[in-house]
Amino acid sequence: MPEVRDSEEILKGITFSALPGTVTALVGPSGAGKTTISALLPRLYDVTSGAIKIDGQDLRDLTLTSLRDSIGVVMQDSHLFHDTITSNLRYAKADATIEEMKAACQAAQIWDLITSLPNGLETMVGERGHRLSGGEKQRLAIARLLLKSPSIVVLDEATAHLDSENEELVQNALASALQGRTSIVIAHRLSTVMSADQIIVLENGLIRER
Repeated sequence: MPEVRDSEEILKGITFSALPGTVTALVGPSGAGKTTISALLPRLYDVTSGAIKIDGQDLRDLTLTSLRDSIGVVMQDSHLFHDTITSNLRYAKADATIEEMKAACQAAQIWDLITSLPNGLETMVGERGHRLSGGEKQRLAIARLLLKSPSIVVLDEATAHLDSENEELVQNALASALQGRTSIVIAHRLSTVMSADQIIVLENGLIRER
């Protein structure tokens, strides 16, 4: 294989707009550039040419704190800390009340499970949330996102490892999370992108179709 040089561009001539309150789906094979685009939003990397703008402002002109406060992310393997459900939720909003946590968990379709646990919100989730199933972890991560209440949501393969039953529960939870927010959704499954306002097909760092 030829050596990949540091100067080689991963994304080439990418241009699109995501209107406020809409869902933009990014689809394409592995290595197409989907996750790179999602990482540019919270400035895990910066663009080397061009610009990404929110409400007309270049991301690089914003403070990292204000930028990242406005963005919520749910990955395919959401990280939970070895702590209680309450503490994991309050990582998103340190002063969240019990009522706020309950409302977020109800919207994320996870409250019934929490109330069925002997210690409820004070249940320890274990290292990386190992005491919860994949679908339960994702719904708790969505509840955390709802507590944060960001204006922009990034979903990176949020239902990739779930069976059909868990996927349906998580999809219902995501419907609450995406409502009224500008969303970038990365997915392979057609069911995840069917309701998107626009679908962008990427291949080798290029937009092939819209």
